[in-house]
Amino acid sequence: MKEIRPKALLITFIVALIIWFIPAPEGVKPNAWHLLAIFLGTILGIILKAASMGTMAMLGMTLCAATQVLAPGDPAHAVTAALSGFGNSTIWLIGLAFFIARGFIKTGLGTRLAYNFIRIFGKGTLGLAYGLNTADLLLAPAIPSNTARAGGVIFPIMKSIAINMGSHPDKPETHRRIGAYLTLGSYNANMVTSVMFLTATASNPMAQKFAKDLGITITWTSWAIAALVPGLVCFLLLPLLLYKFFPPELKQTKEAPAMAAAKLKEMGPISLQEWLMVATFLILLVLWIFGNLISIDATTGALIGLCILLLSGVLNWEDVKAEKGAWDTIVWFSSLVMMGSYLNSLGFVGWFGNLIGNKMAHFSWQMAFPILILVYSYSHYMFASATAHAAAMYPVFLAVGIAVGVPGTMLAIFLGACATLMGSLTHYAHGPAPIFFGSTYVDMKDWWKHGFFISVLFLAIWFAVGGLWWKVLGLW
Repeated sequence: MKEIRPKALLITFIVALIIWFIPAPEGVKPNAWHLLAIFLGTILGIILKAASMGTMAMLGMTLCAATQVLAPGDPAHAVTAALSGFGNSTIWLIGLAFFIARGFIKTGLGTRLAYNFIRIFGKGTLGLAYGLNTADLLLAPAIPSNTARAGGVIFPIMKSIAINMGSHPDKPETHRRIGAYLTLGSYNANMVTSVMFLTATASNPMAQKFAKDLGITITWTSWAIAALVPGLVCFLLLPLLLYKFFPPELKQTKEAPAMAAAKLKEMGPISLQEWLMVATFLILLVLWIFGNLISIDATTGALIGLCILLLSGVLNWEDVKAEKGAWDTIVWFSSLVMMGSYLNSLGFVGWFGNLIGNKMAHFSWQMAFPILILVYSYSHYMFASATAHAAAMYPVFLAVGIAVGVPGTMLAIFLGACATLMGSLTHYAHGPAPIFFGSTYVDMKDWWKHGFFISVLFLAIWFAVGGLWWKVLGLW
């Protein structure tokens, strides 16, 4: 019972039961409303730490199967539906990213890369943050999966830097030394770089398609130009904001470049295992960048990479089995994705979007615009991915905005960005979130608290700086 908090668990069940027995609003199917009760109860249990995330996830999936909310009157289908999250390719991409990161650490390549980053940018923690974020920015246009980019490239380097600077995942007292700062900084910078290019994350092309269906044409170039200025301002201010309000204990590291150079000399030349890891990494980059040309998606590319690592001996199956963080993340993220997906397919999310749309019908576009953006943005608490958010709500909110006169291209790009920018809100809000959260450097309370403040910063910049920039571009 050490991981169970009975009082918090009781509160969780009571809240879920209250929602369950509230009559479903008109237009909402009873089973969709009951699923909402289970979903909110699961999230509340995770927030209150009533039990571990894995335990709460299993409770959520079990309740979905036992109550048959996903398939009323069909027990077998209800079980299949409850377990459907495990068939989501993005979830397995997250798990595979953990395994690939293990290769960086086991071979020492991650440490070697970390020392090179420290040698170049290591005079201060702020410089390290900008160095990592710049690497993400340079890769963003070419790698269309920000989960692959963050998990396969940035995360292992960031973790190696943190460990080499004395911040160890298994020693909580060292987390704030540098690991917690770099974790939040690298993750949220990934959200920023992901909205700056149409090809930087999966939800952007989806938004482009929905916009085209409503008569709004967005090209790669027009998206990049519109997102350039607000994106760069977010990119530049984010590390400074965290440095002020979530500061690392280690700030000045003037001795770090010399230390890194000495360590690199001590490590000697690159070993065969490191070269194999480099080769696998390059193959992964090619598959992630050009995979769409040969019908290989990011998850398939990651599977190929893992198989190469296993066959070459860089990793063995014991390494895969021992990666507890990956398996834990696969379980709890699968549960949340499954419930979020069914809230959409059962019509709850569509009903919610239409409800908001009807309230806006008589507003001027200047008044409707910020309300649409804010409601759309903070509804992301219900979603475990930007793609799911965009698929469920983007068309409704864009159509409502156009109907009340909001300039279409401006709204289309801003809404497209919000689904990803709001990945800052929770530890499950976007594909890369569980990877960084799984490092354990940042606890849930700090992740949610600072994530909310970061979301406010992002929206303020996109409204103010973006609004002025779009005026210059003639978008409104």
